[in-house]
Amino acid sequence: MSLTTPSTSAPCVTYRAVLGSPHVARLLAGTLTGRLPNAMAPVAIVLWATACGGGIALGGLLSALYGLASSLVQPVKGRLMDRHGQSAVHLPAALLNATLLVALAAIGHHGGPALSTAIVVAAGLTTPPLEAGLRALWPTVLPNPRMRHAALALDTGSQGLLYIVGPLLVAALTAGYNPSCALVVTAALGLIGTAVVALTPPSRSRRPAQAAATDGGPGRRLISLGLVLLFVALAGVGFAIGAMNVWSVALAEQHGQSMLSGIIPAAFSTGSLLGGLVYGRRMWKGTTTSRLITGGAAFLAGWLPLLAVLGPGAATAAVIVPGAFLTVVVACAFLTTDTLAPVGRTSEAYAWLILSIGAGQSTGTALAGRLAEHHLASAALPAAGAAFALTVLLAGRPHLHGAGHLPGPAGTTARPQAEATSPDQQPNTASILVT
Repeated sequence: MSLTTPSTSAPCVTYRAVLGSPHVARLLAGTLTGRLPNAMAPVAIVLWATACGGGIALGGLLSALYGLASSLVQPVKGRLMDRHGQSAVHLPAALLNATLLVALAAIGHHGGPALSTAIVVAAGLTTPPLEAGLRALWPTVLPNPRMRHAALALDTGSQGLLYIVGPLLVAALTAGYNPSCALVVTAALGLIGTAVVALTPPSRSRRPAQAAATDGGPGRRLISLGLVLLFVALAGVGFAIGAMNVWSVALAEQHGQSMLSGIIPAAFSTGSLLGGLVYGRRMWKGTTTSRLITGGAAFLAGWLPLLAVLGPGAATAAVIVPGAFLTVVVACAFLTTDTLAPVGRTSEAYAWLILSIGAGQSTGTALAGRLAEHHLASAALPAAGAAFALTVLLAGRPHLHGAGHLPGPAGTTARPQAEATSPDQQPNTASILVT
């Protein structure tokens, strides 16, 4: 089935209706605000370190450690949310994270590299798992699958805004005040956004482990072959993104246009937002798995023009295309993860997916940095990551159908599978599938 053909039996879903549903606007706004530190903190830390005399090398190291610590601990927090609920994890994490960022700003010139490193790593470890938490709430907040489809696309596409607004806000605060002020504002936004999410009724009342206790959900093995293949494929997607970020810097230096290093990622993020808006408004023919693979193929095709070593204007326009299909791939990957993960462990599974993308992004950034002086090789790396992702998805297709959610005992609701029998069937309101 073609990704670009909407199902004639499924009417258009308006975002006004989605955002007007109970709790949706608050959850989306709170999550975006609470996740702004993910985009702000790495930049603020670099600027803070250089302002304190530590140099760019130390700032880059501290920034990398913050991101790495934040990514590595995601599955642990996801498991804790599945066991103890979201508010019990979100609020303490946000308080600790905000306190540590303020402490980093306060020590200024008085703290040595060892103390700064310890604070930064601890701050990274305590970032609230808002993204995984929000994805786990959608089935509860929006039982209608068509509404949930639109919300997931909007949620996924809007994430790119964080990496446009966040660095710009840090730059403005640093220019108007100082990097310490940027760190304090980063801490405040993270705390406020997390509190908005954690205090909503859906977040406070979510206890997935209790709902699945009778069928052994939390005790069942999380990792299956299908999930492993999916996570490996999404690491390739992350690799492409990380390589693009470095390639944009190399292109900026090559043409003597420093703004390109920010414009190209911003164009990519804009494509992601636009792709999410278009994708989420309609139900598309085909199964979740077929849309995932079709989106992966389009994501790869979008990177191929870069092999022509384009000029600044053409390169900026070209990255909008893979950005648009990134939303399709990520949204379908989360749906597939939901169907493959055991009942009561979806937050943990989502966290592993987020970690996979982050790990791939770090790898792509590191390798692209090595090849930055080789223009063709640097431009080819995003396509290489996308090709790897598509290859794994194609090879793993038989394992990506929903087998993780077995029927529970009488009175419980079985989870849906990723494959639907017909695009013309009316979706069951208990299903998260879009057919």
